[in-house]
Amino acid sequence: MKSQFAPMMGQRGSAGNIIIGFLMMCAGFYLLLHAIVITESFFLGAGLYRLSYMGGMQVTGGMLLIPLLIGIGIIFYNTSNLLGWALAGGSLAALIVGVIVNTHLSLRSMSLFELLMIFVLAFGGLGLFLRGYRDGAKRLQEPQ
Repeated sequence: MKSQFAPMMGQRGSAGNIIIGFLMMCAGFYLLLHAIVITESFFLGAGLYRLSYMGGMQVTGGMLLIPLLIGIGIIFYNTSNLLGWALAGGSLAALIVGVIVNTHLSLRSMSLFELLMIFVLAFGGLGLFLRGYRDGAKRLQEPQ
């Protein structure tokens, strides 16, 4: 039984381009993700949101726990009460959004050479991978 990739194996570079490009791309994107430093400034006393219509009052994570706890209490008392589900779901969603918004991404300190090598590996490998895939697809469509 003949494999669908058999025509590509003996041809010039398509399978090799796919494999080498994939390995380069994986190494480059791994190094890029490894170079990203994540910091966050969220804690329960930090202001997550600023309410400008209330004199610039800040809503903190601790303030969002109050409706969450009230909503959980209402849910345990009566599971069909929509107010409890709205309080719990809304405050939980606000907490999650607050954590995501207060997350800061930055690249660690590195030389230009390191950054260029990461980009060459990641995007050069992506280009090589896609070229090998395109060439292999063309060969499969050609009449034999």
